Amino acid sequence: MSNINEMNVGLKWYVAHTYSGYENKVKTSLEKVIENRGLGDLICDIRIPVEIVIEKKGDVEKEVEVKLFPSYVYIKMVMNDETWHAVRNIQGVTGFVGPGSRPTPLSDEEVRALSLEGVTDAEETEHRISLDFAIGDSVIVSAGLFEGYNGVVQAISDDRTMVTVLVKKGRRDMPVELEASCLTRENA
Repeated sequence: MSNINEMNVGLKWYVAHTYSGYENKVKTSLEKVIENRGLGDLICDIRIPVEIVIEKKGDVEKEVEVKLFPSYVYIKMVMNDETWHAVRNIQGVTGFVGPGSRPTPLSDEEVRALSLEGVTDAEETEHRISLDFAIGDSVIVSAGLFEGYNGVVQAISDDRTMVTVLVKKGRRDMPVELEASCLTRENA
C-alpha cells in the first residue's frame, strides 16, 4: 500500500463505501473508535444524508427516513495512515471512494452540492411526499367538491402536494387540480 500520509491535505470530506444497510452501524462503530482512540481532532464529522418521505397509502400517512446515497458514509477527516486504518477496519466498510486504494476527497463544489457544510441536523432532512398513485392511475376523489368522482391522474406537482386529475363529469372529462391528500387510488 502507498503511503497515505503523503495524501494529507488537511481536513476534507471523504466517502466510505459500506455494505448495503450497514451505514448506521458503520457510523456508530466509527464514533466509538474516535472516542476510544482520541481521534476527535482528526475525524470530526460523520454524515449519512437522509430525507424524510411521507408515504401515503389511502388515508394513512407515515413518515419514513430514506437514505439519499445508500451504501455511502461521508466523513470529514484528515487523511493519514492512522485515520485510514481506523475507518477501513470498521466492520461493514468496503473501502474509500477513489482510484485503487487512494481515497479522493470531495471537491468544494461537491460538498456544496451535497449540502454537507454548515447544515445542522435539524436542517439536514427535507420532507417529500410519497404517493401511492402515479400519472395514468385511476383515483377516487375522497374530499372536496368532487368527492366520490373517479378520475385519471394527469400530472403531479414537483412538491407532490397538488395533482391534476381528469374527472369524468357527465359526458365530458374535466381537468381538476386537487390536493394529493384528497385522492385515493382506485382498487386500493
